[in-house]
Amino acid sequence: MGNIVNLKQLTSLARFSTEFSNFSDDYLFTRITSDSISKALRYDSMNKIEYIDGPRRLDGMSWILCFRGHMELEINLKPITLTANCIAVTTPGSMIEMKDLERDGLDCYMLFVSTEFMKDINFDLNVLGSATRLGNDSLMGNMMQITEEEADTLRDYFKLLHRNSATENGSIYTKSIVCCVIAALTYQVLQMVTRRIKDNSESKMPRSRRTTYVNEFMRLVHEHHTRERSVAFYAGKLFISPKYLSLIIKESTGKSATDVIDSYVVLEAKNLLRFSGKNIQQVAYELNFPNQSSFGKYFKHLTGMSPSEYQRS
Repeated sequence: MGNIVNLKQLTSLARFSTEFSNFSDDYLFTRITSDSISKALRYDSMNKIEYIDGPRRLDGMSWILCFRGHMELEINLKPITLTANCIAVTTPGSMIEMKDLERDGLDCYMLFVSTEFMKDINFDLNVLGSATRLGNDSLMGNMMQITEEEADTLRDYFKLLHRNSATENGSIYTKSIVCCVIAALTYQVLQMVTRRIKDNSESKMPRSRRTTYVNEFMRLVHEHHTRERSVAFYAGKLFISPKYLSLIIKESTGKSATDVIDSYVVLEAKNLLRFSGKNIQQVAYELNFPNQSSFGKYFKHLTGMSPSEYQRS
């Protein structure tokens, strides 16, 4: 599903970090502040942070917690702005693009955990099952405002992970400690989500069927856009007509269903063309176009550039 960025490819973040640690290719922690960005950019003639340069699909989960300042990013094409005491969590395979980091007053913690390492963590499946049933009200791929006390609690988990890997990387106990702390961090975040849903459940109106269709459509496009570009396909999955699906998507997002699908496909194409090392024909095949020519026409129609022009840009 596109070019996957592993944790080894994120180690360049160390240049911009006040605190940085990683445990093999299993997890990576970084704390980015205004001071660390300014210091790094003094020696960077491009005056930019590598990680911001284009969308990246991550092989693993991420926890992004902002304590001060703000940062702007897109998660699966959804704009997210993290301000003081905000957290975002992404699931494996999510496309993340960082748009801007505030240069003054920023203090942000990030934790990236590989998909392979997640398999070694002994999660309580009953707890995770309950979290899955929260559906679109959950935090995954979204932003949640938390209290200062909750932020301090999560900061303790991040610092414990950093301290453990930075000082005890060669210990036989390091990996077990990491597994337990990440599990506890995940449960802590889920508890915060559940508490908010419970507090708001009585005051919220029941979710309309239209909203359910829109949310499910976005989930399906995220899952199938590399193979399916037809509105009819997604309407069939939802057991509604393509005309009705187009109507409710337009009313909800301001974009047509076709535009939403195209946005995902173009973002995936840009990711592959820029980072995968594959040639244009291979990218066309991966995105289920019949040939390179049809892919080229599609890409140029939507971006104004041919695939080769984009690769050279």
